[in-house]
Amino acid sequence: MFLTEEQQSILDGKQGETKAKIMKTLIKYGELYGAEKMVPVTQEYGHLVTNAGVISWKAAFNLMQRLIDDGALPKEKFTLDPRPYDKNVPCSPLEKLIFKIVYSQQKRYEKQLWQLGKKDEDAHTCTCYQKEVGNIPKKGDVLSWAESSAVVYANSVLGARCNRNSGILELFGSVLGLVPAFGFILDDNRKADWIVEVKTTKKPEAQILGSAIGMKVVDQVPFVKGLDKFIGNILDEKTTSYLKDFGAATASNGAVGLYHIENLTPEAVELGEKIIKEGAKTYVIDDAELERVKASYPVIWEDPNAVPKLCFIGCPHLSLVQLIEWTERIEENLKKNGTKKVTIPTVFTTPTAVKKEFDKTEYAERLKKTGVVVSFICPLTYSASPGSSKVPVITNSNKFRTYSTARYYTDEEIADYITKEVK
Repeated sequence: MFLTEEQQSILDGKQGETKAKIMKTLIKYGELYGAEKMVPVTQEYGHLVTNAGVISWKAAFNLMQRLIDDGALPKEKFTLDPRPYDKNVPCSPLEKLIFKIVYSQQKRYEKQLWQLGKKDEDAHTCTCYQKEVGNIPKKGDVLSWAESSAVVYANSVLGARCNRNSGILELFGSVLGLVPAFGFILDDNRKADWIVEVKTTKKPEAQILGSAIGMKVVDQVPFVKGLDKFIGNILDEKTTSYLKDFGAATASNGAVGLYHIENLTPEAVELGEKIIKEGAKTYVIDDAELERVKASYPVIWEDPNAVPKLCFIGCPHLSLVQLIEWTERIEENLKKNGTKKVTIPTVFTTPTAVKKEFDKTEYAERLKKTGVVVSFICPLTYSASPGSSKVPVITNSNKFRTYSTARYYTDEEIADYITKEVK
């Protein structure tokens, strides 16, 4: 790999042993993928995927301390994924005890995060690109991120450039302000390998459409035609909220790091079909295909017929417009089903900064009356502990379903399920 004079001096230890090791690691990482050089990170804020003080992650916390002690800190402040638990979220006494054990390093880690350069107290969210949070990369920005749903959103909706890095490598890139030039950093690798033709009779469920595409193209780049007639050609908050959930499903049910939506996402608008590779494969998605994909999801509860004990909505974290829409949907279904409050404990997850804005609206009090809890946590880390993984949970998130034992239902099914009497 070609290194500049300054980069070589870092490798030679001129800025300390720790930075030299970081540079060596990034070089090895880049060489695995054929990178010929390093490029500067241009993001205003970094983002860390490592969000929890898990007792088994002591090696990571020791590494963080090494960076702090040696002054090898990220060049910019950063946001990071959500905290793993919240006392306001329903759980049993046993689950609470297990949380204290599993996440016993949380206080130590939170102190380290401030020393490393955490942006602010509201920095914990997987959707750092929401305007209330403020970590919004510009088109063409080079990033060093790892959170899969944030990477695919930044690449696709914002036109930034980032590979699907690992948790520690994203931090190393932020420390040096450099990443190896391969993958989605380069123009040629941002071209579409697939043409996806959406031929459904109605607006497809974002979570199922993303799931279908992710499982089909895996880690390649899709160019989606026909979706804009359902969601429009303006990247407003309603549309970006749809793409947020769609992208998270492509990234978790497959390994998509970049997609293009015809007439909508930046590079698709700028380049049109020139962004499609010659010889691209075609995948047609109609109503039957979406039904087939949904029917393929396994139910892995210990008792498939169990009554759900918890419902999570918001993985990735909900936007302000989604909180408002869900409030109205819950109210409408409660009225339809003749109930006063949700009949299954239900948690909406959203960034703290978004919740603060939501609390200023009339909808916050209206939602509170329905019995729904609004929380800042990560449903995945909440459900990953040994106690919670056995709880029968339902969700409208394909990402959450994929990484946990939760059972998937569409938005419409979930809204009806949690507002009618449980039998």
